[in-house]
Amino acid sequence: MIRRRLKSAHFLRKLSVFLTPLAAFSLAGYIRFATHLLPRYTSDIDARQYFGLLLLTTILWAIFAEHFELTSIENYLLVGRKIRRALKACLATYVALLAVAFFYREASFSRLFIWMSGVNLFIFTLLLESLFIWLWERSSSRGRGGFQVLIVGVDELAMRVADSLVSDRIAPCRIKGHIRIPGQVCAREDLKLYELSQIEELAIGNGIDDVVIAIPPTLLGELKTLRQQLSRLCVPMRLALDVGEELDGQHRLFSVGNLLMLDLERTPAESVLYMILKRAFDLVFSASVLICAAPVFLLIAVAVRLSSPGPIFFVQDRVGLNGKLFRMYKFRTMVYSPTETYTRWTLKDDPRRTRVGRFLRQTALDELPQFFNVLKGDMSIVGPRPEGPFLVKRFMQSVRDYNRRHHLKVGITGWAQVNGWRGNTSIEKRIEYDLYYVRHWTLSFDLLIVALTVIRGFSDKNAY
Repeated sequence: MIRRRLKSAHFLRKLSVFLTPLAAFSLAGYIRFATHLLPRYTSDIDARQYFGLLLLTTILWAIFAEHFELTSIENYLLVGRKIRRALKACLATYVALLAVAFFYREASFSRLFIWMSGVNLFIFTLLLESLFIWLWERSSSRGRGGFQVLIVGVDELAMRVADSLVSDRIAPCRIKGHIRIPGQVCAREDLKLYELSQIEELAIGNGIDDVVIAIPPTLLGELKTLRQQLSRLCVPMRLALDVGEELDGQHRLFSVGNLLMLDLERTPAESVLYMILKRAFDLVFSASVLICAAPVFLLIAVAVRLSSPGPIFFVQDRVGLNGKLFRMYKFRTMVYSPTETYTRWTLKDDPRRTRVGRFLRQTALDELPQFFNVLKGDMSIVGPRPEGPFLVKRFMQSVRDYNRRHHLKVGITGWAQVNGWRGNTSIEKRIEYDLYYVRHWTLSFDLLIVALTVIRGFSDKNAY
C-alpha cells in the first residue's frame, strides 16, 4: 500500500533523526569520561545534569531538524544539499544550547564534551542519511516496494500520474492498467485498458494494491458517482489532484473541521519557528537597541526639533504583514507640510530635506523609532521594507508577484536593502530580492542581513 509505505518511512525517518543526539552524547561521553584519550576531567560528574542537557538538546534538535526538513523523506531522497541542511540544523541547535547554558549557571559541563557531541551530531546525521537511503533503495530493488496500482483515467493527466508513480523513489509502483472513463480519448496506444463495466472482474484475485483516480478538474463533479462504481474494488482509493500549476513539496493538505484544504500559497510566517524565534529575536534586539541608543535618541529628537518647525516624528500609514495597515514611526527629516501626501520616494538633493534630515538619512538614524514598531509587533528587524498604500496599489498592478512580499512581516532592514536596492532604484530588482528572502527565510539569514546592515548601512550611495 502506498500510504502504508509512506507512513512507515516517515516514522522511521523521524525516529532515527530524533534519536541522533542520544548517539552523539553517548559517544562523546564515552570518549571524554570513560577513556584516557583526553586529559582527565577534574570536576565531579552529575549524570542528572548531563541527562537534562541531552533532553534540552533533543528538544532543540527536533525543532531545527523539522525546520530544515531533515525529517522529510521527499527532500532527502529526491534533492541534494544534505550537508548544508545538516550543518545549519546542528549550528542552530548548539547556538541555542550554548545561549541557554550561558544564562543557566547552576550546572557546569565539560566544554570538550559539548564540542564533541556537536561534531558527532553532524557526522551521525550524514551517516544516517547515507544508511537510510542505501537501505531504502536496497529494499526497493528487491521488489518490496513494487505496488500494483490501477489508474482511473486515460488522458494526459493520467499518463503524468502513472509516470510519476513508476519513477518514484519512495514508493515505486507498477501500473496494473487504466480504467477508461466514458468520453475520454486515450493519450497512448499501448495502454492496458479496462472499462468501468469490468470493475467486478478486477475486484478479486488481480493483485491490485491501490486505485489512483487521475481526472481533470472538469470531471470532479462526477467524483461521487465514480467512487460508488469503484467501491466494488477491495483496495484503498486515492485522488491525484491537478490544480493547473506545478506544486512543490511545500504544499500540503490539511483539514479544518470537515473541510479538506490544499496549500497553494504558504508562508514561513505560519511556522512555529518563525513565530517564536523571530519574535524573540525581534524583542531582545529592539529592546537592546532602544536602551543602548537612548542618549542618541534624545540628541536626535532635540536636533530635529531645532532644525525646523514641526513634529519630531514622522508618522505614516504603511502596509505590513498580510496587507494590514499600521502606523510607522521615523524621525522627521523633511520640512513639515500638513498637505504633503508622500506618494513618491525621496530623490537625490531633494529640496524637502532639512540639514539634519540629510545626515539622518545618510546614516539611517532616522529609522531608530521603528524599533518601537518592532516591539509593538507591526514590524520585524529584518523583512521587506514597508511601503505606503499608494505605492503598493501602484506596484501590485505593474510588478508580478509584488504582494507576495507581504507574506512576511516588513522590516527595518532587508535582503534588498543590504544589496543596494533601496530608495529610487529598480522596483523589479527590489522585489526579486524580497521574494528570495520570503522563500528562503531562516534565523541565520536574518543574522547575516543584520551583520551586512551594520557593515554597509552607513555608506549606501542610495541613502538620501
